[in-house]
Amino acid sequence: MKRIIVYLTISLLLVSSLILEAGCDLTAEDKATEPETPSTTGDTTPDTTGPVITISETPSPALPSIADVVAAVKPSVVAINTEITTLDFFNQESTQEAAGSGWIISEDGYIVTNNHMVEGAQSITVILDDGSLYDAQIVGTDPLTDLAVVKIEAENLQAARVGDSSAMRIGDWVVAIGNSLGQGIRATQGIVSRTGVSLQVDMDTVLYGLIETDAAINPGNSGGPLVNLAGEVIGINSVKTVQVEVEGVGYSISTREAMPIIEQLITTGFASHPWLGVSLYPVDQYVIERFGLTIDKGVFIVEVVAGSPADRAGLQSYDVITSFAGKETDTVDELILGIRGASIGEEVEIVYWRDNAEHTTYATLIRRPDDS
Repeated sequence: MKRIIVYLTISLLLVSSLILEAGCDLTAEDKATEPETPSTTGDTTPDTTGPVITISETPSPALPSIADVVAAVKPSVVAINTEITTLDFFNQESTQEAAGSGWIISEDGYIVTNNHMVEGAQSITVILDDGSLYDAQIVGTDPLTDLAVVKIEAENLQAARVGDSSAMRIGDWVVAIGNSLGQGIRATQGIVSRTGVSLQVDMDTVLYGLIETDAAINPGNSGGPLVNLAGEVIGINSVKTVQVEVEGVGYSISTREAMPIIEQLITTGFASHPWLGVSLYPVDQYVIERFGLTIDKGVFIVEVVAGSPADRAGLQSYDVITSFAGKETDTVDELILGIRGASIGEEVEIVYWRDNAEHTTYATLIRRPDDS
């Protein structure tokens, strides 16, 4: 069944009682002569033929106050409207409008949103919670992580607090807040369904470290915050899955992945990513049989870019990387996250297999060529 990934921009259960009965009716004579606790062996233990059911008298914890969470965060959430000029079928200019969301990260007007929300926009308008309207300018964008920062000329704004997304567990309550459907700031609640999710959103972009949630995330939520019950931002709403018979599957960029990029965008206007210079493929049964591998885990190198750190370190096509910077790498995602988690200029140890033998080399990572 075809799955479609879309960005989020607008262009008391009744339980019946079970009565357990044991024994049988006695005649009047039996009732008169039968002892209260019949026993033929001298054992005075009551005869129980059904399960013992214990009913707890401890009250259930109260449901979380979603209203308090929304009240604390909503003043930091903004609606974003953009205009983009495109060429139509007849090569004539036409203007398209889009609606999304963002959240204030500093009181002097810096606002976080998605790259796809503002990319190519000729005008960006920000509407604050109090209804005030501002023109915004792009500070920096990063297509690789789908993050962007814009700025408005305002002071003393209420900045949202940023939380630790790595502390979130499956089942934790979360609230998605944003300009859903372009109809103003709205809130939906749900739980964390998965963490550490990787998702290919188009031919050139894979997002890593996503939080999957069943909180309703709709077009217009792009760039808005996903918050925990402490009112802290732990994710930036980005995409959702659109598929027949699939409901309640949305994804947010975790703050653990996003914050280093956001800080770079504010400081320098662009994001730099460490680069090794390899094309990768998982070690699966096909690769094992096709290339006669003697190991069944690791990451298979399809191609090494000439002159790249990998090339200078002596890595070659068909090598299998099993460890990067001291950590085992069993999957492509683990290796990519390991590279992204390193620093530009850092020398990292790489353990790999070639010709049925294990080798160790060292590579000094450089800035990704496409970053600007």
